[in-house]
Amino acid sequence: MSNPRAPLQEVRRLVVKVGSSLLTDNGRGLDTAFIDRLAAEIEAVRKTGCEVTLVTSGAVAAGVNSLGIPKPREIRMKQAAAAIGQSRLMHAYEAGFQPLGVRVAQLLVTHDDLANRRRFLNARNTLSALFELGVLPILNENDSVVVEEIKVGDNDNLSALVASLVDAELLVILSDISGLFNRDPRRDATAERIPVVDRIDADVFAAAGGEGSSVGTGGMVTKLEAARKAGAVGIPTVIADGREPGALGRILGGEDVGTLFRPAADRLASRKHWIAFTLKPAGRIRVDSGAAAAIRRGGKSLLPKGVVAAEGAFGRGDSVSVCDTDGVEFARGLTEYSADETRRILGRNSSDIDSVLGYKYTDVIIHRDDLVLLDRA
Repeated sequence: MSNPRAPLQEVRRLVVKVGSSLLTDNGRGLDTAFIDRLAAEIEAVRKTGCEVTLVTSGAVAAGVNSLGIPKPREIRMKQAAAAIGQSRLMHAYEAGFQPLGVRVAQLLVTHDDLANRRRFLNARNTLSALFELGVLPILNENDSVVVEEIKVGDNDNLSALVASLVDAELLVILSDISGLFNRDPRRDATAERIPVVDRIDADVFAAAGGEGSSVGTGGMVTKLEAARKAGAVGIPTVIADGREPGALGRILGGEDVGTLFRPAADRLASRKHWIAFTLKPAGRIRVDSGAAAAIRRGGKSLLPKGVVAAEGAFGRGDSVSVCDTDGVEFARGLTEYSADETRRILGRNSSDIDSVLGYKYTDVIIHRDDLVLLDRA
């Protein structure tokens, strides 16, 4: 039987995400010894000709330690901690990479930067230029100014979006866990690591269980979400324990380290991946069983005739969730009509749109080219 990890030896563009639990020294501040070791491992990979982008957590944790306060719950205090901690975090990275002759660059992003197509392309161009200059990009969410509406939410999911942004061939998520287990290893000593996952389904999420560490925002569930997003665009993901010396090099050597999540066989185009995973839905459209079947099995556009309800205050061109009669989301798409317009024409034939609204943009609520099935994604 062939080794499913053998293709990892050919990776030439890599995104590495490192969690807060690795970067902090048991609440005593940044673990500079770990950062120095991580820098050495990344540079060893870069010397093989592989381009690396680093997505890092740790700004809030570093700021909290500097202030000598417990981890805050209030948004403005988290933002203040991030503002203080980000410069400390980057200083630690510069100190770790400088002896190796590696220059680093900081990019702070929000969900809005990646959801806006023009800014998405600008970020891609910036990263491309940094690769050409031999500079290591280090990305983090801009926690000092971000609000809920423009927040990615955690750096696991941010790393998946970045992997798509740079057309990576592999995403590696380094944390304080050794991969996905069939049971929670913290509660069950007989739990076994799952070496390879071919499909991230409900059973896989059920095995993931609880929350992350006290200093981070992401548990195993967010890592699975990230692996699913990366896999949808054809990028495999490895979740591994970053505390193991040489873990990164061993992963790229094809060794059985952590859990490998293989990508979807039918990868989404970049634009559909952007619709499914980068844009945040501004509302919900509920459809009848006939429309749901036509979309799921027939790959059809959503017509006003099949719509039973429109929820929210979305505008034309916004991302919306498409839900079945039970309210379960099964697709996402860009709508051709606003929420108010959709409510006025729902249940109608396409030929009635002009007479109801006094104008018509198109015959469909969501065109199939702007519609993504989430089970496929």
